[in-house]
Amino acid sequence: MKLRVGVLGGGSWGTTVGALASRNAPTIVWARRPEVADEINRAHTNQTYLPGFTLPKNLRATDSIEEAVRDADVVVIGVPSHGFRTCCEAVAPHIRPWVPVLSLSKGLEQGSLLRMTEVIEQALPGHPAGVLTGPNLAKEILSGFAAASVIGMRETSIASELQDVFRSGLFRVYTNRDVIGCEIGGALKNVIAIAAGMGVGMGVGQNTLAAVITRGLAELSRLGVAMGGKPETFSGLAGMGDLLATCTSPQSRNRHVGEQLGKGRKLDEIVAEMNEVAEGVKSCRSVIQLGNRHGVAMPIAEEVYRVVHEGSTPAEAYRGLIRTAARSEQEPG
Repeated sequence: MKLRVGVLGGGSWGTTVGALASRNAPTIVWARRPEVADEINRAHTNQTYLPGFTLPKNLRATDSIEEAVRDADVVVIGVPSHGFRTCCEAVAPHIRPWVPVLSLSKGLEQGSLLRMTEVIEQALPGHPAGVLTGPNLAKEILSGFAAASVIGMRETSIASELQDVFRSGLFRVYTNRDVIGCEIGGALKNVIAIAAGMGVGMGVGQNTLAAVITRGLAELSRLGVAMGGKPETFSGLAGMGDLLATCTSPQSRNRHVGEQLGKGRKLDEIVAEMNEVAEGVKSCRSVIQLGNRHGVAMPIAEEVYRVVHEGSTPAEAYRGLIRTAARSEQEPG
């Protein structure tokens, strides 16, 4: 019997994951806005978030969370981190017992500093929690380009079953029991992508960008390991893979924010013209707090935070990184 899938979130990535799953299983996407759900059902498009793409005709949509999850054998939550707990709480009265819940969100809960699977465990106790993550740019996947993702989940038997739900054509899905590493890699890469984007906006050289991305990988790896993640996760899809895609692609929302900052624009006007969330804007504060909690130096995250929240300029941020004393490559900083 085919598993039934409920995807919560009608943005670009939620819709794309719904489209992938619909090739293997009956799938319904919840969209907060009724007109988005109606468009998916009627025209098989989502022009607000995925202009120019045609969605599978068997992908259904609804603006009712109850309808999306009441019959689901797996629930996928693709809303931004700031609305994640509220979404879980809305799901609670309608989800059947023991149904696995996967997060698509690459962020941290403000204040509590919890990862999204930890929020699931609090708000939906008894439901196996995992994350679908990796270097996944929605429009490239819908265009048919080869891509790979990873399901981070402690329950390997469930993760193996879910592989068959999401893999499709040139989209490969791996599994990884290191949930902490998978989630920390996804959250921190957004902050590093803002830093890389600032460099692009200022016109720095490729050498400089390569250094920022590489030191960013070292930075997120140190924090991830300090929190209990496995070192090898950060050289895989959820670490280096996701970091490279987010730092180098013009499709990346976080890189876009950094690039516009690097060109001298104000954060408020950049965010106002975007129809989706750049998680790194809020995550940079949480990342620094996590670094302090675990005694891990986060120099790149700190410079991004100063630009985003304290009025520093991208040029000052890059000068700050250059002023950091160079030590052994294996040491922080």
